[in-house]
Amino acid sequence: MQLQVARIGKPHGIRGEVTVQVLTDAPEDRFVPGTEFVVEPAASGPLTVDSARWNKDILLLGFAEVTDRNQAETLRGAKLFIETEELEEDDDEGWYEHELVGLQARVGSQVVGKVTALATLPVQDLLTVTTPEGKEILIPFVEQIVPEVNVEEGFVLLTPPDGLFELNADEAASPEPEGRE
Repeated sequence: MQLQVARIGKPHGIRGEVTVQVLTDAPEDRFVPGTEFVVEPAASGPLTVDSARWNKDILLLGFAEVTDRNQAETLRGAKLFIETEELEEDDDEGWYEHELVGLQARVGSQVVGKVTALATLPVQDLLTVTTPEGKEILIPFVEQIVPEVNVEEGFVLLTPPDGLFELNADEAASPEPEGRE
């Protein structure tokens, strides 16, 4: 199985470097020169890291196969993957998106939807739960709201604060403002 660790952004400079959206907790371990990534779309890869450096808060990567800005532009939006065999299995501190997507979302014993995505953001991660009606609810992925993740039994337990599932309610259901006299 493959794990996505980054998404390529725009080119940087004229020598083929690109910006990347980092999707891993350990960029210093994943983006070292010589590391080869599987790329989606496959026609863009594989790519081998030639250089990695930070420019403020943005990671810039150079690849051995990419030597100019025009080639770098063709990589925009491509996804970088590693083989999961490379991962250490002693990491009990978190979950990867591929482990969470497809799990039932439960409040108590009631199934309220299915996990369809994990958004890793600077402040906190968000689970996207799709209800049986097709409505997407963003759930802060914090221990107070998601106290249990049970991959083996196929569910996440939620203890949402009042109104969390109503926040994304259709605005048509909101009361109309009163008319003026």
